Amino acid sequence: METKGGARRIDPRLAAALAASRLTATSIRRLGRGGGTSAPGLVAERIDPAILTKLTAGLTDGAIVVAGTNGKTTTSRMIADILEVAGHAVIHNRSGSNLVRGVVTAFAGHASLTGRVGAGIAVIESDEAAFPAVVRLTRPRIILLNNLFRDQLDRYGELDTIVRSWRGALETLDASTTIVINADDPSLVALTDGLRARLVRFGLDDPTWRLDTLPHAVDSTSCRWCGADLDYGALYVSHLGDWRCAACGRRRPELDMTGRAIDLRGVESLAMTVDGPGGEGRIEIGVPGLYNAYNVLAAVTVARVAGVPDETIATALAAFRSAFGRIERVTYRNRTLTLALVKNPVGFNEVLRMLTMASGGLTVPTLIAINDRDADGRDVSWLWDVDFELLAPGDRPLFTTGIRGTDMGNRLKYAGVPPERITPLPDDLAKALDQFVAAAPEGSTAYILPTYTAMLDLRQVLAGLGAVETFWKQ
Repeated sequence: METKGGARRIDPRLAAALAASRLTATSIRRLGRGGGTSAPGLVAERIDPAILTKLTAGLTDGAIVVAGTNGKTTTSRMIADILEVAGHAVIHNRSGSNLVRGVVTAFAGHASLTGRVGAGIAVIESDEAAFPAVVRLTRPRIILLNNLFRDQLDRYGELDTIVRSWRGALETLDASTTIVINADDPSLVALTDGLRARLVRFGLDDPTWRLDTLPHAVDSTSCRWCGADLDYGALYVSHLGDWRCAACGRRRPELDMTGRAIDLRGVESLAMTVDGPGGEGRIEIGVPGLYNAYNVLAAVTVARVAGVPDETIATALAAFRSAFGRIERVTYRNRTLTLALVKNPVGFNEVLRMLTMASGGLTVPTLIAINDRDADGRDVSWLWDVDFELLAPGDRPLFTTGIRGTDMGNRLKYAGVPPERITPLPDDLAKALDQFVAAAPEGSTAYILPTYTAMLDLRQVLAGLGAVETFWKQ
């Protein structure tokens, strides 16, 4: 808040909240208790519940909120990197702490005690359940809705629960907000139908990567308007594609931005052409998989809406590398370990599809680490919706670990994987990692597919061994 003389008037409550947040973060890190990516924001909120609204009001170029079931961390990092290359100072909850407290922590780390934020724009990754609160508190300039899949039913509920809560938040916005949506997702198109906010739609158009049939782990097979079954002219990932309803005539709307000519280069990278009103451009990026083609297209669309030139977008994405645990490559004991986060049926299926696409089966030893802590979802019945049958062909060994490693081994047996290929490892992830690496030939590559908390635990082990940085430093 500025006075008439130009000096900044101090808001005592805000200043106290920021000081407490900073002290909490410093204490946590000095004590070696983690990155302090959440608790500082929780403390600050207790002191000043309006802290996030006050801080976002200081952004000259507003906030961009990224939401969706899969791809939030990767896509928000892409957007933040693009904006930084374009010359913006960016606030971003880069650690992936995406509840309101995590967002507050990120802002508090960039703000002076007077409340002046050290950036003009923010990229906010939002948890699905936290999305309504994040929208209410930040009044974003741009919102990206990437997809909606079933995830952690014990926490989020069915998709209809998320749709209702998001719709209520979006209905409060006017034309000053642009909502960028993945129009290949019929749930998102229905969710944003009739809103006052400006809509920008993106989707894929590439016959090379069409699926022949709906996968087992599909979530939206019925029309959101009339309830009839949807038909697909093209299907790419789960229920995402060129959809239409023969009964009521609803269909995928015209696309403002289209991804085509996709070149998937194994587990290393991809290239694609993005076509829109500003022309078309070729993007090359060091992340693999068709699901990342959607993330790239989403990031490019948001960047164009934000006014970033195509040349800058292409330059930034050419230098982009995956977020921690999302196709992250680690060199350890003369082995290359590729970590690929798996957290729900659709995401797991796409990782398996990527790893087996070229050869029809796994080509390297693979460790699957399944936990059932709160952040993973306590209910692991979702493992039965994953197409582990893709792993049955071939002779590469599969290792299981984690709190629910036994359940994972049982699921692999039912998927037709021969028992002699399955090796259970200790629940202790440090011991499991040691045994897994020892079993992989020196100089080889191996895959690790962990759920969220298993990924964090494994990275903590690797950080302690000097193989990676802790996630909050990256």
